[in-house]
Amino acid sequence: MQDKVIVITGASAGIGAALAELVASRGARPLLLARRKIELEQVASRCGVNAVSIVTDVTRRNQVERAVEVALARHTKIDVWVNNAGRGITRNVSELSDQDLDDMMLVNVKSVLYGMQSVLPHFKERGRGQIINVSSMLGRVPFAPFRSAYCASKHALNSLTANLRMELRADYPGIQVCTVHPGVVATDFGLNSLHGGVDSRKLPNSQTAEEVAAVIAGMIETPSADVYTRDGAQKLVVDYYSAADMGDAEMRPPFMVSRPK
Repeated sequence: MQDKVIVITGASAGIGAALAELVASRGARPLLLARRKIELEQVASRCGVNAVSIVTDVTRRNQVERAVEVALARHTKIDVWVNNAGRGITRNVSELSDQDLDDMMLVNVKSVLYGMQSVLPHFKERGRGQIINVSSMLGRVPFAPFRSAYCASKHALNSLTANLRMELRADYPGIQVCTVHPGVVATDFGLNSLHGGVDSRKLPNSQTAEEVAAVIAGMIETPSADVYTRDGAQKLVVDYYSAADMGDAEMRPPFMVSRPK
């Protein structure tokens, strides 16, 4: 990982901040993207002199494109682009408004598309590079109905990621396109969800942001197309989709039929 230039979106807190600090400690040169200037600069300061913060709203394509330009002006190359920014929601399907769905798709899908499309020309020119999209277990198995539009957005993200990987395989085999699927992570994700929510740090069996960051760092060092951050997670996915009746599977744990108190 020494001297790799790694762009991380959503880097002002949570998984993004933890990943930035971890890759910096391993000799990488992280470029940190997020909207919150003060928090972003605090993370960058903890990463050392090789870190650069770029205040960026990743839901604006022109700002993502500008971040690519800044990164290349600073380092002349980008090795890894991590699409980590995202937001949850606390609403059942029957309660969703048009704006709810639009917001989830903008933050969790279109921002990732902007990142992938903005960095791809550089990766194609070099003939190599790595894109890592941070998805969710809810993008594989919709355990939580109150996260409805978030689940939908992460399912869409997974499809775009796989489709890009297949698109590039023949002509650009040196470009890796990867997805990582965390479960519940002990951050303020729940509190920051659209329409509010429970504190994810108080939910049982949550992982730390540092644990998830370690999995992502491992993907950078040894690329793999699709990775889960918890033991047994992939089996849950396989069991769900291979069930004779998915409706029966949804009546058993770990599926939630109501919002957590």
